[in-house]
Amino acid sequence: MQHNTQLLAEFRQEAAKTRKTLERVADEKLNWRPHPKSYTMGELATHIANLPGWTAITINQDEFDLAPPGGGAPPRTVAAKSREEILELFDTKVAEAAAALEAAKGDALLQPWTLLSGGEAVFTLPKAAVLRNFVLNHSIHHRAQLCVYLRLNDIPVPALYGPSADES
Repeated sequence: MQHNTQLLAEFRQEAAKTRKTLERVADEKLNWRPHPKSYTMGELATHIANLPGWTAITINQDEFDLAPPGGGAPPRTVAAKSREEILELFDTKVAEAAAALEAAKGDALLQPWTLLSGGEAVFTLPKAAVLRNFVLNHSIHHRAQLCVYLRLNDIPVPALYGPSADES
């Protein structure tokens, strides 16, 4: 089995669970936050929706600089203003990610990828490890945070890996 086939199956499974969670975000709760230092629900959901976008960047580039030296523009993410926009953004990023994974052949995902900040390496890992950690695990982490936000707002939490208290 090629590396892209294995990751693609896992990516699709997790993306479906993430979409199910994003569907629960209520427009009237987008500005709610559990603590002053926390994301608002809308910011968190938008961050989650943007995360699959790192897939194509990781596969198609060998490095990425978060703060390019010489004052280059930092990367921009799309800011969604409603649940509908969050879901549209997520669906677009998932489709782009799946296409990039399908196109990755041979040992492409074993090649090194470096995250930079101001020209300095933050880390270098094989692309497959970046996709699993920086995209999948990162998304799962924030999805779990979003589930807590939902619970704190009495919004039913979806069943993801088995029944939830709200779905059986």
